[in-house]
Amino acid sequence: MSDAAAVDRPAPVGPATDTAPAADANAFPEGVIVRAATSAAASGAEHVEEAVAYDAILLASFGGPEGQDDVIPFLRNVTRGRGIPDERLEEVAHHYRAFGGISPINEQNRELKAALEAELARRGIDLPVLWGNRNWAPYLPEALREANERGFTKLIAIGTSAYSSYSSCRQYREDYAKALTETGLEGTLQIDKVRQFFDHPGFVAPFIDGVSAVFDEIEAALPGIDLGTEVEVLFSTHSIPSTDADRSGPPERGFGPGGAYQAQHLAVAEVVMEAVGVGRSSLPQWQLVFQSRSGPPTQPWLDPDINDAIGELPARGIRAVVIVPLGFVSDHMEVKWDLDKEATDTANENALYSVRVPTPGVHQQYVSGLIDLVLERVNGVPTADRPSLTPLGPWYDVCRSGCCENVRLGFKPALAGLAP
Repeated sequence: MSDAAAVDRPAPVGPATDTAPAADANAFPEGVIVRAATSAAASGAEHVEEAVAYDAILLASFGGPEGQDDVIPFLRNVTRGRGIPDERLEEVAHHYRAFGGISPINEQNRELKAALEAELARRGIDLPVLWGNRNWAPYLPEALREANERGFTKLIAIGTSAYSSYSSCRQYREDYAKALTETGLEGTLQIDKVRQFFDHPGFVAPFIDGVSAVFDEIEAALPGIDLGTEVEVLFSTHSIPSTDADRSGPPERGFGPGGAYQAQHLAVAEVVMEAVGVGRSSLPQWQLVFQSRSGPPTQPWLDPDINDAIGELPARGIRAVVIVPLGFVSDHMEVKWDLDKEATDTANENALYSVRVPTPGVHQQYVSGLIDLVLERVNGVPTADRPSLTPLGPWYDVCRSGCCENVRLGFKPALAGLAP
């Protein structure tokens, strides 16, 4: 998800132009229905089982300010085209200013890039890792220009978001398309993406480890506490507008209210709880909660808000709360502020013992899992051999038509999926 707490859902932006010309499907060569894809993915198969000799990995993220002077320009980037005055942006800026104007996300991406490179080297795989952000330097167009300068033509992209929704998948795909147009490299570079990895073992394992360790911590800190009746697990993710959530995932899957976005989180939470329950006589109750809402009060967003959920726990006899940042891959601003500050303060106000589980970050299984996702496409791994821990996966290599629509912005050209 984005690293912009309390700003309404932005349109795709970059360092220069805001829009790209609509792709003309009739201009594609015969048999090609996926824009700027490799030949293996060009026909739009749900899962690409043909090996592809990629030249490099494109690590794509949201970006964040790296000093006090960067904060407002960064927020202008995030909200470009929406006419939000600097006074409103300053209301959001205090989250960043409390951390010296520095979002943790860029440093975390540097660490992830280095960890990916180390894992590739350990396995003897010669695939450079390029890094580009959507809203702050280094920008995606810079990464594409670097790829071109180094003679690369086939890129496999990893977005730093595991789930399906407009802001966590389609918006990345739109920004890939816009960056190709801006750089004039369409026709020169081909960009595919790994599947959404919400239920890949490498993403889920760190949460299983973290929740299990926290249960042990709580039992040590509060002797005699009953995990089954006095502890609650809150799986937290970014709230999004209900209209976006309902349209997340392929329309033909018919997920209903909350769409694939909510269904994926619920499925992963069930996997985590089942895994941590092995060898335990009882387990806490759990629920999926949401955070970081930023839209106007009149616009429905997914709920309940984590702070509201925490406020209801004491009346049920809950003494401790476990906060699991299930929707996030690293400890960026929405984890450090919205969970470690606001949600933790709410827990303290309600006299609850609270512990926040770590995000995957550079956990070895997570890093290794990301490389495994790349190798699925490099080696053309059969769908039946691809790991997924829920019945919903393995998710699609090529996003389906109409997937993750944003009704306010409409469909814009996007890579790694069928039009629109």
